[in-house]
This record gives sequence, structure tokens and C-alpha cells, in this order.
Amino acid sequence: MRLVISVADEMNTYLLYAQIAISIILIILIAVQQRGTALGSAFGGGGEFYSVRRGIQKKLFYATIVAAALFIILGILALYF
Repeated sequence: MRLVISVADEMNTYLLYAQIAISIILIILIAVQQRGTALGSAFGGGGEFYSVRRGIQKKLFYATIVAAALFIILGILALYF
């Protein structure tokens, strides 16, 4: 019986470290993304144009989506273990 508790504790520790790592990666990916309006859109200005993501900007966008999905999945798994 002690083996089962030990494995569950170990799994919980791995999930915690993985979630911390993914959260740091997610913060970096969000911070690296460039927007043309910066803080102008926060005060009601700018943001009226449509821009297409290309090249590295598109890859950063998709990587951010994947990192966010992994973060959510790890959070749900941490609830069960």
C-alpha cells in the first residue's frame, strides 16, 4: 500500500514541476509577441487594423496556444493525482 502512495506523491511532484516549467515558458512566449499598438489599445485607441501573422510571429502564436493547452491539461491532471 505504501508503494501506491509513494507513486502518487511522485506523480504529483512531477506534475507540479512540469506546470511550473510550462507557466514560465508561457510567460516568455506572451512577452515576446509583438503588437503594433502596444499600450495604445488599452486606453481606447488603435487596434482598428487587421494584420496577418507571418513567419516567426505565427510560430510564436501557435506555440503560445500549445503551451496554454498543456498548462490547462497539467492543471486538470494535478486535480486527479
